[in-house]
Amino acid sequence: MKFLRKTIRVLTAVLAVVIAAVFGMILFADDALPEMIYTEGGSASFYNLFSLEGGDEASVDYQSAQRVSEVRKELMLLNAIPVAEKTVVNQSAQSVQVSGNSFGIKLYTNGVIIVGTRDITVDGKTVNPSKEAGLLIGDIIVSINSKRVFSSYQVEEILNDNNGESYKIKINRGGSFKTFVLTPVYVENEGCYKAGMWVRDSTAGIGTITFFDEEEGRIAALGHPITDVDTGEIMPMLNGEAVETKVTSVIKSTSAQTDSICCDFLSNSLATLDENTRYGVYGDYSSSVDFSACSPYQVALPQEAERGFCQILTTVDESGPRLFSAEITRIYYNDEEKNMVIKITDNSLIEQTGGIVQGMSGTPIIQNGKLIGAITHVIINNPLKGYAVFAHTMLEQCKNQ
Repeated sequence: MKFLRKTIRVLTAVLAVVIAAVFGMILFADDALPEMIYTEGGSASFYNLFSLEGGDEASVDYQSAQRVSEVRKELMLLNAIPVAEKTVVNQSAQSVQVSGNSFGIKLYTNGVIIVGTRDITVDGKTVNPSKEAGLLIGDIIVSINSKRVFSSYQVEEILNDNNGESYKIKINRGGSFKTFVLTPVYVENEGCYKAGMWVRDSTAGIGTITFFDEEEGRIAALGHPITDVDTGEIMPMLNGEAVETKVTSVIKSTSAQTDSICCDFLSNSLATLDENTRYGVYGDYSSSVDFSACSPYQVALPQEAERGFCQILTTVDESGPRLFSAEITRIYYNDEEKNMVIKITDNSLIEQTGGIVQGMSGTPIIQNGKLIGAITHVIINNPLKGYAVFAHTMLEQCKNQ
């Protein structure tokens, strides 16, 4: 009898552990796995634990940029226990021309972004007309007195042509449009009116081209948005240009500082950029693009990413794109922008760059013969590691423009 009671207690404890484990897996699947799952042929698995079961998949029509239908399927634990219901879209394999070349970015904004405000001393008193009007750093000036503005020079010219009158400033703040009344103040020792703000209308930099989509005639690069250096806001793009570059040197990153690839901008235009999004910059590539230096790769579905060995294709000198060894150490299916953590393991690249440097954003990541993603950010204080976005996300963004 004592043995039986002991056995029951043991079995009860084991059962409690199993139930807790299954419940934990259900919570994990609901939280960590994507709500929308793309498949090729209807099958998908995650972490070798979860798989799809039952139903027909939806198909996707990129010509109309709309899903024809969406199908719900059960996600099963160990092919036996239903843990969550997910939306499934069936999608045929797609190939792109993978680049890895560095490029120069010239970007002009749709409106003028306020990047700073400052106090002005008038008659011994400190005032800030922009702040008092309600304007904030990061606001995008769309028009002044109903006149559209596209450059900082326009804003300066309009505000300087003033006799003490107020202006109606229309701004875009996070997608919402608001109008404020700004009254500049006269600074006698400078002989002009001042509004107490700094604005910016353009930017330039370098990055890496991830791929060319020949079917759409589009370029995809960076994997992250171009943001204003002062405000951190996504720069509102009016138009932009991608140009060829020549790598001149590399300043190595250290744990104390992330450094960069140094390039000269060349005259050859690669693309007209028209989209600056959370997942990179996109545009129509020009007829001058030479695909002979590119290799076609299938774009992997997100669940095809695996922890372990991979390669990156990047340009760090005049020889052009080269493959270097790396490792995917973490995968996040539900983070919209940081989908993977990648670690550089190639000793020759570490010796040359110290790891990830500025200018490598957009660097393609190859795993199991497919394009799996693109490097987006270096992890602060550890240049050997960085974040990456799924290539599938970039391709979807490219197709849906």
